[in-house]
Amino acid sequence: MRHRQAIALLALVGLFVALYLWLHQIGVGGELKCGTGACDTVQASRWARFVGIPVAAYGVVGYAALLTAALVGLQPAWLGRRGPIVLLAALATGGVLFTGWLTYLELFVIYAICRWCVGSAVIITLIWLVSLHGLRTPAPRTDP
Repeated sequence: MRHRQAIALLALVGLFVALYLWLHQIGVGGELKCGTGACDTVQASRWARFVGIPVAAYGVVGYAALLTAALVGLQPAWLGRRGPIVLLAALATGGVLFTGWLTYLELFVIYAICRWCVGSAVIITLIWLVSLHGLRTPAPRTDP
């Protein structure tokens, strides 16, 4: 249960980061607050869209799916089942692979780093690690 709680919390934080970047990308969020780094360079690059959709929108959808799966997995009817943690691990694996590709682009193609993107990469990596640990942990027994 703790794995699903941790993933839900991390997914909520990731959802806010992705939503912030997406709102900026569509022109609703105002100026991007980055401090150090080159967030504007990354967000203005041709790689900021994937098949015509802002990359941050994929983050919003992905984190929302992770949050939903984690919250459903916390419901009493699902606590003793392995399905939710398997789904969470699968979603997180997809997220880590996509983020790895985006990080590669930042480092070796765009030559700029967005601290918000790095934050999201850390969050999805933590979710992935927690979900893998959850896969290794036996499901709790729920005796009637």
